[in-house]
Parts: sequence; C-alpha cells; structure tokens
Amino acid sequence: MTEFKLVGHQNTYQIENIIRLYDKYLKDVYIISILKDNTCRAEIYDNNNLIVYKEEKSPKDPKLQKQKLASVLYKALVEVTKKEMPWGFLTGIRPTKIVHELMEEKLNEEEIKKQLINFYYIREDKANLMIEVAKKEKEILDKNKDNEISLYIGIPFCPSKCLYCSFTSYAIDNRQNLVEDYLDALEKEILFSKEYLKDKYIRSLYIGGGTPTSLNLNQLERLLIQINKSFFIEELDEFTVEAGRPDTITREKLNLLKQYNVDRISINPQTMDNDTLVRIGRKHSKEEIIEAFYMAREAGFDNINMDIILGLPGEDTKNVSYSMSEIKKLSPDSLTVHTMAIKRASRLSESLEEYSLIDEDKVEKMLDITYQAAISMGMKPYYLYRQKNMLGNFENVGYSKVGKESIYNIQIMEEKESIIALGAGAITKLVYKDTNRIERIPNVKNVYEYIKRIDEMILRKESLLQYE
Repeated sequence: MTEFKLVGHQNTYQIENIIRLYDKYLKDVYIISILKDNTCRAEIYDNNNLIVYKEEKSPKDPKLQKQKLASVLYKALVEVTKKEMPWGFLTGIRPTKIVHELMEEKLNEEEIKKQLINFYYIREDKANLMIEVAKKEKEILDKNKDNEISLYIGIPFCPSKCLYCSFTSYAIDNRQNLVEDYLDALEKEILFSKEYLKDKYIRSLYIGGGTPTSLNLNQLERLLIQINKSFFIEELDEFTVEAGRPDTITREKLNLLKQYNVDRISINPQTMDNDTLVRIGRKHSKEEIIEAFYMAREAGFDNINMDIILGLPGEDTKNVSYSMSEIKKLSPDSLTVHTMAIKRASRLSESLEEYSLIDEDKVEKMLDITYQAAISMGMKPYYLYRQKNMLGNFENVGYSKVGKESIYNIQIMEEKESIIALGAGAITKLVYKDTNRIERIPNVKNVYEYIKRIDEMILRKESLLQYE
C-alpha cells in the first residue's frame, strides 16, 4: 500500500480507499492530503520531490469538505497515472444513494447527471446507469409504508464452500446435528420477532445463506412451517428463497416452497462452463442447472433470478458470452451480475498465485456482454452496488423484467426501511427516518456461538427494538 499522511483532518477511510484504487499504478511515491487555511490540497512526492499538487477552496460543510479532499486527491492521482476510474473517486457500495439525495433536492435528470460527472468525475455511462437504476428503485420505494419492515432469515449451510466465497457458511455434510441445533436457536429468534412484528407490515421476506435449500426436506418444512405460523405471509409483496445451488434443488423441495407461499427463488449458476464450475468448487454441472431451472418452472415459479460472476479464475470474455447464451435460452425473470471481488476470508484470497485473473479492460467487455444479453431478454437494470477489491473497480448490477424486481434487494441497498435480520451473521438495520439515522444490531457469525448465545442475541435485539 502506498504511504500517505493526513494533515488537518481525519478523513482516513475515504483517502485510503481512493489511494488503494491507484495502488498498482503507483511506484515509490508518497502522498499528503491537507486541510489548511480553508484549502483542500493533495501533494504527491517521488523521492522527496513534489511532482504533483492540486488544491481548491474548502467548503464549510463537513460532508462537502470530505468530498473536496477526495476530489483534489483524485485529480492529482489522475495526473500522475494518466488513469481515470469509471466511478471517479466514489468508493462507497451504494452509489445510487447520491442520486436519491439529489432527487430529493428537486434537481432534474440533466442537473443530476452534470453533478455526477463534474463533481464526482463519474464516467457518463456509469452516471446514466445510476440515474436509470435510481428511477426504477424510486418506483418501489415510493410504495413504502410508515409501519413497514422487511425480514431476513439466514441459513449458513452449503453443500460445499466455493473458492471465492467469504460468507459465513458451513459444509452441511456430516453436520445434521448442528443443523437441528441451529434451527432450534433460529426458531427462538423467530418467536421473539413474531411478538415484536405483530403490529408491523412485512413487505418482503428473504431467506438467504449459505444455501437454504441445502436443508433436507424435513428441515426445510420445519423452517417454513414456523415462518408461516409466526408471520402474515399471505400479506407479503415478496417471499424469496435462495435456492442458489442446483445440486440442492429437488421437485419435492420446489413443491414445498410453493406450498408455503414462496413466490421468488434464485438459482445461481455463476457460470455455465463446466470446467470453471469444477475449478471454483461447485459440485454440479451446467446440465444440472438447466434441469433445476425447468423443474422450478414446472413447479409454478414465474419469478426466477439467476446470478453470474464476471472474472472467475480462468475465464475470459468467450466464457461469459457462452454463459449468457445458455442463460438466454432459459430466459429467467431477473439476472444479477457480480464482478469478482477478492474477499480476504475466501480461499481465493489465500491462493491467488495459483489462478489467473483477467485485467480490467476485459472485465468491462464482460459487463457489456451481460448488459446486452439482459436487454435482449427484455430486462432493465433495477439495482446497483459496489464492493471493495472488485476487479477493475467496477460494479454489480441487478436486471429484471418489468414487475420482477426484487423488493428486498432494493430495500437492503437504499436503507429506506428497517430490516429485521435473524440467524448467524445476520445484521438488523433500524432506520430512523426522522433523524436520518441507522442503528445496526449484529448477530454473531459463528454458528456454534450463535446457538450457545441465542438468548444474548435476542436480548440485544430487544434492548434496541423497544425504542424503534
């Protein structure tokens, strides 16, 4: 990591993340970010020689001050490296929040676009994407009610752990006793939440993981019965279950999901290349993905999402083109495109030298391939987020056909309503609209600790929810 120093301010997080974007383009330089005498200044040194500096008048507003410090640093880095970033100096994971804020200030579309390009230095195509997504999100968010929440339930078990995965998940084989103990603890948390939520309207419910369908038929039914007994499921606008791994999907499980009011599922190939599936630790083939998809259609699911990851080890643009051609034949109702992010907790992060990763120019071509494929399937972008350590500093985009947008995905990204989250590693977010504040209540990630400390997790929620 390139060395840097802050003078007159403590905007460490943003400054460090901007420098991190450029780290691979910098060599033997030292950076100073300065706030002094109503001036924001960035200096870049090479062998103690000042080679570039940028400075601008500092705004008085602390938030704008931070943005100006970021802006002058970004411009200095562009001058040194001759490299502009597609997202300018934005490093946050929720770029469309900026558009929503500007909409609330009554700026029109053209004014918003100018602000994104001229202030944040966001490339025009990305600015257009932000605006398009924010407009679609607004259609969903405008229907939020005052007494409304969303609900998340986490099942941290999978058939196996994928190479790139950093989520808290446990291979389910030989852990059946642990699964039963986990469901016991989860039921306690559900019953507590039932009491708290009895006067709330639950708009969307999302069962994620892990892979919830890695539960056996009896375990899955046990969970669904408890959910249906505890909450007014018939009133939901959306009930999603991640059926991500096709090797966990059976006709019986699909029929069970339909029986208990699930109306949206996600079947996530990540790639349709069999060699890559083996490489990333998947225990299924492309053919099993196709079979699972058609089984879901036969079971009556008319809202099926599929996920794909761009930049998987060993893949090139031709692999992505092939995957998209196969997905187009299936014609899912929505498509989520993830750009590979190297997570510290993943096996991939620990063994990068064993794998070849593509450069950012090819990532951009991959993004265009998925965009064109999504448009050809009658989809439009409806949600957008970014992560640290993404290849090429790009983005993840959710596409959907009209009326098939995931309400939960939009709510979790834009943080306009409270989300009660249950299970190991789940993070409840309480949104206080009157003070524009968000309170987080995390559960412990470790499944064994979650089971042992479930009463503590419930008390932690109770102490904050009583003021919500």
